Amino acid sequence: MSDSPPLALVTGASSGIGATFARRLAHQGYGLILVARRAGRLDDLARELGGAETLVADLTVEADLRRVEARIDAAEKLELLINNAGFGLAGRFFETPLEGQTRMHQLHVMATMRLSHAALRGMVRRGKGALINVSSVASFQQNPGAVSYCATKGWITSFTEGLHLDLISAGSPVRVQALCPGFTYTEFQDVMGLDRGSIPKWLWWTAGDVVDASLKGLAKGKVIVIPGRIYRGFVSAERWIPRSLFYRLAVWYGRRTGRIAELPGK
Repeated sequence: MSDSPPLALVTGASSGIGATFARRLAHQGYGLILVARRAGRLDDLARELGGAETLVADLTVEADLRRVEARIDAAEKLELLINNAGFGLAGRFFETPLEGQTRMHQLHVMATMRLSHAALRGMVRRGKGALINVSSVASFQQNPGAVSYCATKGWITSFTEGLHLDLISAGSPVRVQALCPGFTYTEFQDVMGLDRGSIPKWLWWTAGDVVDASLKGLAKGKVIVIPGRIYRGFVSAERWIPRSLFYRLAVWYGRRTGRIAELPGK
């Protein structure tokens, strides 16, 4: 009897980048644990892949988060965790409901931290495994109308780099990666109500291209993966732009994409 395949757990697996990761990993021979809030979408994907374990969970709900932590603890074959679940909000921080801002911090920060801790305990003990935290190119900047998104994604990128340092200081072969894509064709923009037409077509990537860049980077041991030369160029250039100019550009960008508008009377 052959050994059972290695396991990968993917959060936010019901669509977009998460579903694409699931398809790629299934093709590579991984057994899958798919986590998301939408049961119907998860079941459809599991059938498409010829079978996968599904966990319906809202990672901003304590009881659901604990169930996923417990499943990770019990998964002795877990070799890859992809913390992909996330969402965005459009609007100035002080003009949007606090509930949504709180949920974003719970999902991007607390759930990422807790699931990473659960996975790395076992991976380090076994001396095998990898963790991909899906961040964003927005993690290197701030934008009006996306304050919590940029801040929480910035935390994810910094957290992942810190994990890398912890792992190499311990002599562990376990790998970590912060995946930092730019604009990607998914449902993300639809949920936020953003107009894709306001963004030049040459800035858009497919979810498949983003996932391929991530997995190639993981194989090479890259800690931060920014798909696309144009985005890597943006990140490099931002380090040299005076902050006063950066602020003006950020406000212009926020208005162009519809995240913010001038206040009445301005």
